[in-house]
Amino acid sequence: MNFACNETDDILSETIARFAAEELRPRLREFEAAGSVSNDLHMRFEALGFAAVDLPEDLGGAGLGLTTRLQINRRLAEADAGAALALDRFGPAAYVIEAFGGRDLLKRYVDLLAKRPEMRVALVIDPDVVSAPKSSARGEAAWIASGRADVLVGLGRAGAWLLESGFVIEAVRGAALHAAGSSRVRYDGRAAHAWHDPNSAARALAKIRLYYAALIWGVVADAAGFSRRYALDRVAFGKPIAHHQALAFLIVDMHIAVERLGLLIEDAARRIDAGEDGAADAASAFIDAIEASRFVGPNAVQILGGHGFMRDYPVEKAMRDCRALGLLGGGLDAAQDDAGAGLASAKSELAA
Repeated sequence: MNFACNETDDILSETIARFAAEELRPRLREFEAAGSVSNDLHMRFEALGFAAVDLPEDLGGAGLGLTTRLQINRRLAEADAGAALALDRFGPAAYVIEAFGGRDLLKRYVDLLAKRPEMRVALVIDPDVVSAPKSSARGEAAWIASGRADVLVGLGRAGAWLLESGFVIEAVRGAALHAAGSSRVRYDGRAAHAWHDPNSAARALAKIRLYYAALIWGVVADAAGFSRRYALDRVAFGKPIAHHQALAFLIVDMHIAVERLGLLIEDAARRIDAGEDGAADAASAFIDAIEASRFVGPNAVQILGGHGFMRDYPVEKAMRDCRALGLLGGGLDAAQDDAGAGLASAKSELAA
């Protein structure tokens, strides 16, 4: 596998990393307390072109594809995953609209977002969308990582729906991703659009899983890096604690988990950008993201000892955020089912 970046990707990665370090990291606790990011930051983010980097050029985007979007997600999440979600007003709901409604419908909502800077599109996973398209959508999502929703998009195994009205959101107290906001949403309304197409659902879900996996990648990369630097500075028994064998091995294992996750995410994204069916690969990457977060997050806290639980350091936030991100995109169980189905299909093809 060759994941070497081209010059454009290198420039974008450096620019977004600098933006995250200078604009997000210093204001991390401010945005958490507010439950949102500031309007001036939204304006700078969109002026730099990051909001539409993966949209087709005829829709006002840069047309750089999913791989570039995931790199941006990773860099933003290294500073604050909640702020990364807040800055993307369309979010992964765009993948559902494009997969089912095509570019014409996607353009309509892109134009609406351009005219209404305060507008936000929210996504819920609705397991009831399993058969023919419904003219109405009814249900409840106990938690979404958003403080606002003007358009609600639901995705199920075999279809999707879009509501422009008929839903109510209620602010709730979340445990993580505070800068994105936290709400409960109840919906019972006539769908502006409803579709039934299992193949489109699988394509959209693959991109959604990678979208969240890339955010987890950024969180665990930052947690592993911060805990390593702390261990190199903290001295016990005459030497940095990072030089004690057991802790040294743990730090290495954490960085291996981060690098492995990055390779899986980039491989799946490049397959999808190349037009291949990347559903099973995306499910596998999402599973690995959750497993990496459950390994790296708690161990980063443990390396810092009692300091790890204090808000003076970012690792307690990292552990909370990556746990919450793992609940999105349909969750672990559904991803394991899809990855297993993909493996069974591959074995069947090899046997034939």
